[in-house]
Amino acid sequence: QGQVVEAGGGLVQPGGSLRLACEVSGAVVRVDNMAWYRLAPGKQREVVGRISQWRATDYGDAVRGRFTISRDRDKNMIFLQMNGLKPEDTAVYYCVACTVWGPGTQVTVSS
Repeated sequence: QGQVVEAGGGLVQPGGSLRLACEVSGAVVRVDNMAWYRLAPGKQREVVGRISQWRATDYGDAVRGRFTISRDRDKNMIFLQMNGLKPEDTAVYYCVACTVWGPGTQVTVSS
């Protein structure tokens, strides 16, 4: 089926930056479209952003202008650069390739 694994989460102060990485393998290696989602306690899951095979991107309203998704197809990876982090960005972040979800990585923004 394929495997998706995220890395790079952690604790960061408000205003700081963090870069998440996602590596895919197996059947989803050549999937065209990939995405980042997040889930915070007490909130609904929301899309952070998506990237196409042509590297076209779109973002959720809450992160547009602060977060950037990029892709390295040679390494079967996508990245999420998060700048200007706010406490409300605290969540588990998930990478998705087609219908395959990673286990998630925790991002905590707190002073």
